[in-house]
Amino acid sequence: MSFDLGTLFSAPGIMLGLGLFFGVVLAVAYRYLKVEEDPRIDDTEDLLPGTNCGACGEPGCRAFSEKLVSGEVEPSLCTVASPDALESIAEYLGVDAGEQNKRVARLRCAGGIAEAHQIAEYKGFDGCRAAHMVSGGGKGCSWGCLGLADCEISCTFGAITMNDNVLPKVEVDLCTACGDCVDACPRDLFEILPLNEKLYVQCNNPLAGDDAVALCTVACDACGRCASDAEPGVVVMENNLPIVHFDLGDAKPKATFRCPTGAIKWLEGNQFEENSQDKSQKRHA
Repeated sequence: MSFDLGTLFSAPGIMLGLGLFFGVVLAVAYRYLKVEEDPRIDDTEDLLPGTNCGACGEPGCRAFSEKLVSGEVEPSLCTVASPDALESIAEYLGVDAGEQNKRVARLRCAGGIAEAHQIAEYKGFDGCRAAHMVSGGGKGCSWGCLGLADCEISCTFGAITMNDNVLPKVEVDLCTACGDCVDACPRDLFEILPLNEKLYVQCNNPLAGDDAVALCTVACDACGRCASDAEPGVVVMENNLPIVHFDLGDAKPKATFRCPTGAIKWLEGNQFEENSQDKSQKRHA
């Protein structure tokens, strides 16, 4: 069997030539077509917390720093950075830091093991999503919190812990409004809201009257008293639940005073903690 030495050596030579040719092309393209990046992007990214949580609406701190440098956003959109860090970024870029409106995760359910009727003891895969998909968990209310801590596990910042009533308690000071709990909850009970929106409906049950209360003692029974007592247009009843429209007027605590179940609350800080308004509401009951 004979070998063609010319063919044997020509193939590697061709490949080597092609490699050199395309290498030269890439080098020339890089030299003349590269886009110079603003060095302030790196400096600004170093001043950010580096959590890449997405609370600012961007996929990470790098993308956020690019928009900061281009002037598309204000530093205050970062809810994780401290006020001093925001001021440092604003001073470095020569812009206004903006007003940081604290946002926090709230849960549209207050039916823990002490309030929500249990129809069965759930035994299966750990986690809310598994219980929701397989059997709906053990609670009679199929719209309420399952209490199996998917939100607690998902929280990067340790802001959520399950309380003694088997409900997720969100620590306002630790919450960055990243939205991980929103994604984790299979019943879509978490929402991110400004902290200054204090009038809040802690129920997601669309039933009315005795049908709702039979499942959970703190369920909204759709009586409509909150809508009647609130400023005109601020609270309206939709699908047997109160909807709060903060953009239509000044929400006040009086909308909670005549609620027979406590489904609507005036929250001054952490959810599921008794505050001065809760005590006042008891006096009005």
